[in-house]
Amino acid sequence: MSDRSIDSSTPVTDSRSGGENARRILRRDPNPHMFRPIRFRSVEARNRIMLSPMCQYSGQEGLSNDWHFVHLGARAAGGAGWVFTEAVHIEPRGRITPHCLGLWNDEQRDRLARIARFVSDQGAVPGIQLGHAGRKASVGRPWEGSHPLRADTGGWEDLVSASALPYAAQWQVPAAMTHNQIGESLESLKTATRRARQAGFRALELHGAHGYLIHQFLSPLSNQRTDEYGGTFENRIRFLQESIAVVREEWPDDLPLFLRLSCTDWVEGGWTLDDTVQLATLLRFQGDVDLIDCSSGGNDPRQQIPIHPGYQVPLAQAVRSRADIPTGAVGLIHSPDLAESIIANGQADLVILGRALLSDPAWPLRAAATLKAENVAWPKQYERSNIF
Repeated sequence: MSDRSIDSSTPVTDSRSGGENARRILRRDPNPHMFRPIRFRSVEARNRIMLSPMCQYSGQEGLSNDWHFVHLGARAAGGAGWVFTEAVHIEPRGRITPHCLGLWNDEQRDRLARIARFVSDQGAVPGIQLGHAGRKASVGRPWEGSHPLRADTGGWEDLVSASALPYAAQWQVPAAMTHNQIGESLESLKTATRRARQAGFRALELHGAHGYLIHQFLSPLSNQRTDEYGGTFENRIRFLQESIAVVREEWPDDLPLFLRLSCTDWVEGGWTLDDTVQLATLLRFQGDVDLIDCSSGGNDPRQQIPIHPGYQVPLAQAVRSRADIPTGAVGLIHSPDLAESIIANGQADLVILGRALLSDPAWPLRAAATLKAENVAWPKQYERSNIF
């Protein structure tokens, strides 16, 4: 990790400092906390609002199209500071659905490059999330029921995971990955990272949550291996550690790397918040990961999640305070007041919005008006219609 520094003459804060000096500097800025610039490594964003990676299930052969261009471009024009793609998969069998995006060839890279350029032109940081669905691959789209698909119904049958355990009854049984397959997956991740860099993305998030492949290795509910990738905590995090290492081989040191984690499985005997804190502490010392995107669940249908507005914010707060690493808060954050309070109270460094930005691409601009933020401009094309 590069040296952390704070210039007290500006309102910009280096999120990795996390100390009292940073908090004092924040208090000098009259703007709401959510609308103060933030920097990770060399990348500075205009605010602390991030568009959550949200699958659109609208691609063909892993290729993005005009839907993705408009979806992401509108949120950039709407004022978000960080605009992340949905999960972009590193190989065909790693897609969640046949209509999810991929980055295993140059045509996919070039389609995404157009989006990254436009997002950047609107003043937002273009980010990409890379992932692999593992045993949760080959399912239908949500509006088609999200049912498991076989080869004769438009899916595929060469699923892989940490262990040969299906996600749920009636789901495909994956093959437990061999050492060669683990190595091939890591090489695919490395190649996809290179293409993400070439496409012009300025932030990268590794998807280690929601029951997908990395999470399948982390959780004892899905990992029953007896080799060096299973059993102990140190063994179960090995695949993630190797994933981070190969990403950093291609991802420049001056660009930030985020990691989305399910901080708890919400199932007895599964991955816990204490496990997340232990992992996050280790990652902070190693210095390759800049922020933990704190989600939860998704690895076991027995989960019992207490859903309400801001229900995952305590997870982000716990990881931030106990591991001393920047975090992003996600989970039914709808109102500007709630989002502002999360940043102002030091519960997280970013607010990561999904549904709120789906329903209103200009949510950040409206929130700026509600919170009386200064120097937050609407796109010139829209200024005459701004009544706020």
